[in-house]
Amino acid sequence: MLRRLHEVAHALEAGRPVVALETSVLAQGLPIPHNATAADAMTSAVRAAGAIPALTAVAHGVPTLGLTSAELARFLARDGVRKIGARDIAPCAAAGADGATTVAASLALAHVGGVHRGAPFDESGDLVALARTPLVVTCAGAKSILDLPATLERLETLNVAVVGWRTAELPGFFTRTTGLPVPHRVDDVHELAHLARLHCALGLAGAILVVVPPPEATALAQAEVDAAVGRALVEAERAGVHGAALTPFLLGHVVDATEGRSLAANLALLEQNARLAGEIAVALAAA
Repeated sequence: MLRRLHEVAHALEAGRPVVALETSVLAQGLPIPHNATAADAMTSAVRAAGAIPALTAVAHGVPTLGLTSAELARFLARDGVRKIGARDIAPCAAAGADGATTVAASLALAHVGGVHRGAPFDESGDLVALARTPLVVTCAGAKSILDLPATLERLETLNVAVVGWRTAELPGFFTRTTGLPVPHRVDDVHELAHLARLHCALGLAGAILVVVPPPEATALAQAEVDAAVGRALVEAERAGVHGAALTPFLLGHVVDATEGRSLAANLALLEQNARLAGEIAVALAAA
């Protein structure tokens, strides 16, 4: 029941590198028209690295690796598109609905669909899905609105291998530093590919989570982000915002508090991480 768009299917059959990209960041995370800018930047970055991008989603009830241009336009319009995790894929498909994937759903579709040479991309992560799926995932660390020490501790408990890309410190999404050390550091893409191959050969179940500092030119200071998040949390409590609506509410307030600079940082890190995912995929496919 999983559809693989022609380009993606052809690449997988030929043994070419493929990178799975989540779509919730486009349909729920980023505002219009910045979500379209991000989609173009991410897919272009993957292609520039020599890999094939595969946007993961449920499109009118069809779980898919890859979206047509018309389908992507529908998701970017954000009209009635559900935000789905792994547990929501089948119900969304049964309802014939559109579903934009979180990292958990992206991992599930990539694993089922055979995208084992690439790196599903996400900016945060579903911890349980990471613990169960043997793929490489690039991200900019955990979102600054989360409890970062608790997140890192939970990843350790779940035996998820956290690897810093040219850093020994967990990035904080908008910030390059958090003061939290990561257990492993890698500075070369071929070294990272070698690590991933060993991980797979040993039959280890969990993902390799590659945490990447946001580009220095657009990164924000940790103190500024912490202050903005603190004020946003107070406002969310006052407004009674919770559940799935909380993250976009908080991120929107951070955008306002930083006069749009957090949005610029978000777009830059999405493109950067997609490019790195493509480079990892190419290095793995060359083995």
